[in-house]
Amino acid sequence: MKCIYCGNAESKVVDSRSTDEGNSIRRRRECLQCGKRFTTYEVIESTPVLVVKHDGTRQQFDSHKILSGLIKACEKRPVAMRDIEALVASVEKQVYNSLEQEISSKKIGELVMEGLKELDQIAYVRFASVYRDFRDVTSFIEFINAFK
Repeated sequence: MKCIYCGNAESKVVDSRSTDEGNSIRRRRECLQCGKRFTTYEVIESTPVLVVKHDGTRQQFDSHKILSGLIKACEKRPVAMRDIEALVASVEKQVYNSLEQEISSKKIGELVMEGLKELDQIAYVRFASVYRDFRDVTSFIEFINAFK
């Protein structure tokens, strides 16, 4: 690691500590030439996963969108925020563990619905009503009857 003050490539680590819930490491370094200290961060480099939308467009996977949708589905329901966040983390883990560079939005929706079904049935139906994009009341009633 090059010193930011003198450009020397030799430094020693004075202190290391985990940050960002264990996803990165903060290191205090001391330059062996000028003696000045500086901080570096080490993070895991991840390959971006692209989401293939219904219309064929692609965008980078963003777990915040899942969180936002779940918060709306669980509004005024007895679902703790930690449970919503745990579901988001579970879906995110499944997406990245698939080792695929692209995943369909349909697959992500199914993963979310699978977890939401266990969490809260009303929130599940709310999420499904938006995600499945029912065209009429009959198709929605058929979905609910199949859910029973």
